[in-house]
Amino acid sequence: MSNHTEIRWHGRGGQGAKTAALLLADVAFQTGNTYRLSGVWSGAYGRTDHSYNRISDTVIRSHSNIYDPQYVVVVDESLLESVDVTSG
Repeated sequence: MSNHTEIRWHGRGGQGAKTAALLLADVAFQTGNTYRLSGVWSGAYGRTDHSYNRISDTVIRSHSNIYDPQYVVVVDESLLESVDVTSG
């Protein structure tokens, strides 16, 4: 049985959600286990950004968005009023 973690980040452009997800990906790559992390980002500056990380102890073959994450990180609390960050 593989152990995997999925994280979805929510923020507005320029607040650091994308950077945080990229830094997490970089940390995983620095450990030498490049096949264990997948990162996907979508969004545009000035709008709502969604970033994703997938971390697994096995090869990751899926690179789609994450719809049912174990963790949700919300960088801007005002998004709680306009975006359903708990969906999934």
